[in-house]
Amino acid sequence: MAADQFAPRTLAKKNKKGLKLGGAGPEAGHSSLTSRIDKRDSVVETLHGLEVGVEYQLQLRHEDFEVLHELGSGNGGTVSKVVYKPRKIIMARKVIHIEAKPAVRKQIVRELQIMYECHSPYIVSFYGAYRNDEDVIMCMEFMEPGSLDQVSKVMGSLDIAQLRVIAESVLRGLVYLYDIHKIMHRDIKPSNILMNGNGQIKLADFGVSGELVNSVADTFVGTSTYMSPERIQGGKYTVKSDVWSFGLTLMELALGRFPFGSDGGSGDKRASSGPMGILDLLQSIVNEPAPRLPEDKYPVELSDFCDKCLAKNPDERLSPKDLLEHDLIKLDLPVDLEQWADDIINTAARQKAEKNGQPPPPPRIRDRSQPSIPTIGSQRKPKA
Repeated sequence: MAADQFAPRTLAKKNKKGLKLGGAGPEAGHSSLTSRIDKRDSVVETLHGLEVGVEYQLQLRHEDFEVLHELGSGNGGTVSKVVYKPRKIIMARKVIHIEAKPAVRKQIVRELQIMYECHSPYIVSFYGAYRNDEDVIMCMEFMEPGSLDQVSKVMGSLDIAQLRVIAESVLRGLVYLYDIHKIMHRDIKPSNILMNGNGQIKLADFGVSGELVNSVADTFVGTSTYMSPERIQGGKYTVKSDVWSFGLTLMELALGRFPFGSDGGSGDKRASSGPMGILDLLQSIVNEPAPRLPEDKYPVELSDFCDKCLAKNPDERLSPKDLLEHDLIKLDLPVDLEQWADDIINTAARQKAEKNGQPPPPPRIRDRSQPSIPTIGSQRKPKA
């Protein structure tokens, strides 16, 4: 990997937590950053006639979409499940209102630029973008069952074979982002790691990503509860900060609860969201030892992997490429990804029906006549 991968960046200017700072960072590169933002702003102005796509070159028009239902909202926009009628393609359509504030507009352009350039099986596919009045519309791969946050809520804690699949996929996505685009994600958490209907795991939401080369990381971005200690303190940070965030994420998926701020009891299952709770949590991340999986309940490969991710000293933390050589990734634990996805979708449908007092829906049954079943680890063996 290129030597400049670990060139430090800093958030010292934006430390608002009252925590001990790790030192001031470089101020060089501001003019270069301004130039790059100005260049990206021009993308928004020409979106109306833009024709982009990873797998398709589509001429996207607002009238060619049928909205099936809303998937979620936040961050200045909404996400819906839609059908692109000319090709009968199911997509996730993200509508972002750009009249909100300049900072949001810049965030949208950064996200658009990065997604447009990403061509990886470990990154959510991007079909294209267009303008509709004051909105920027982005069309992406529809991911069902959805985020790993949702998967965990439906299925509970995940087993080591499933965690190994997630680990390999996320690491390969992170390596791709840096090796090809010289960027880091900066917002790794369960809700930004998604599964599609074939059980493939992909990274999403680059709205808070930043390019590493010739730029200065001078904004306090990302989800603070998953931030590495060096980022919380406003100190220098590198791509290894994503490794810390992923270590917390993987441990959360194994435990079924957020690793910090819990004694293992029946407290909150997710990261605390109250103002005082978050402050206490950030203090714990900075000042207390990193959490560890119980040795008597989890395989040593998984425990050691999480320990390597959660080294408090970033110099002792492994890089994503180094972690791909870890014993956890080398385990021979085949997973039928399609069956895994089907089980999650069917379980979620039954839970929703039960909550609404309705009879359980018929299960999703996949056509197994096709000879190739996508798996990670090995191919699914045909039934006798």
